[in-house]
Amino acid sequence: MSVHDEVRALPGAPTRERPGLALLVIAAAQLMLVLDGTIVNVALPSIQSSLGIAQADLNWVLTAYALAFGGLLLIGGRAGDLFGRRRVFRLGLVVFTAASLLGGLAPTGTVLIAARALQGVGAAIAAPTALSLLATTFPAGPARTRALGVYGAMGGLGSVVGLLLGGALTEYLDWRWVLYVNVPIAIAVLTGTGVLVDGGRDRGRVDLPGAVTATLGLGSLVYAINRAGSHGWTEPVTLGLFAAAALLLTVFLLVQRRSPAAMLPPAILRDRGRAGANAVMFLMGAGMMATFYFLTLYMQTIKGYGPMRTGLAYLPFALGIGVASGAIGPRLLSRLSERAVTVIGLTLATTGMAWFTLLTPETGYVAVLLPAQFVAGAGLGLGFVTTTIGGVRGVAARDTGIASGLVNTSQQIGGALGLVVLAAVATADALLPASLTTGYTTALLAGAGLYLAALLVAAATLPRTPPSAPPADPESVTVSRVGAHGG
Repeated sequence: MSVHDEVRALPGAPTRERPGLALLVIAAAQLMLVLDGTIVNVALPSIQSSLGIAQADLNWVLTAYALAFGGLLLIGGRAGDLFGRRRVFRLGLVVFTAASLLGGLAPTGTVLIAARALQGVGAAIAAPTALSLLATTFPAGPARTRALGVYGAMGGLGSVVGLLLGGALTEYLDWRWVLYVNVPIAIAVLTGTGVLVDGGRDRGRVDLPGAVTATLGLGSLVYAINRAGSHGWTEPVTLGLFAAAALLLTVFLLVQRRSPAAMLPPAILRDRGRAGANAVMFLMGAGMMATFYFLTLYMQTIKGYGPMRTGLAYLPFALGIGVASGAIGPRLLSRLSERAVTVIGLTLATTGMAWFTLLTPETGYVAVLLPAQFVAGAGLGLGFVTTTIGGVRGVAARDTGIASGLVNTSQQIGGALGLVVLAAVATADALLPASLTTGYTTALLAGAGLYLAALLVAAATLPRTPPSAPPADPESVTVSRVGAHGG
């Protein structure tokens, strides 16, 4: 009897005969975790006014979450492989829920930023195990391809849903509800986890030295870039932070080469296509978070939109991502290679971002914001589907958690770094609306450059084998083959 036959035989055990419910649970969890990266975006002016957060520190309400999320995702994925994916998934949801409640009750900006970081910790534990649970719940082939398409769509759509929901909650209730809303959603997801197939466990231990050096190194790098924007690139503390980041990340790489329990096994990125998919996800994440940040500031500061109107203004972005990732992307992948679909998507995303540079204080919504958002959203929707599939394709069963964690890490760390880099690029210290708009459009143009760089990486690294071609090495397509490609 196979492992899964034994699982089916257990009373009350999860089965693959309820795949729709299992996908709903996993997709809802991913949507909740991703939307929290942007749900506070529209509420930032209200948060700043309520808690008295300095303008220079305001982006940390976003960055603290993204940094903790991205910095700990790899160890979260590894913990799921070692201690049971469903158990670790549930633990992450509990931490995330408690942190959301704490953030909603926060009396000061410091407490809110700390709660956001704790939310990121919970998300880092839950997100990679959600993706690996998808791999153990759905058999390889078309079913898993469709499920991964839905999961990838949540990665992009969740960011836009966060903006829409954040606008509605801030306008009609209070900014604190952008955090409280996670509590009932997380409880509902926890209730549904019984339908998920846990899969086997790996033997080994958690790579704590790797987790510590990676998180501190990335944190130092983000803080250094953030500080450089306000204190200058040659200021002693800034230089010290850059030096600390370089040292810590170098130590991390050395630890990964020598540790028998490496948080990032070299084999994970030895595949050129998988490494390329993660690089593309990193660059897309970097561009997308900054896009939402600057467009929100433009709409509320320059155009005078309220929170609800700002959220509704993002509907074209949501529609573009939803249509491309849910309908067009899977169909294109049945005919074209991952490389071709990704290049098409990133061409659209780059075009949309370049379109945003036409914004002025007098620009009408229909002239630029509406069409540019739809084009950029459609491009990103295609990109998220293909990079999610490419990031977990062909990994060994024991490494599904770590590969899943790496896909999410790439997006979140890219978002954290992209935001602080492009915030430094934007010269928004002038008081005139035209000068502010110039700063925002300069940062958006830099975002277009990030998408263009992602396009070049995709063209150079992603598989170009047609879907109908057989894989060169049948042994390489094990648990995580998603059916979009052989190679």
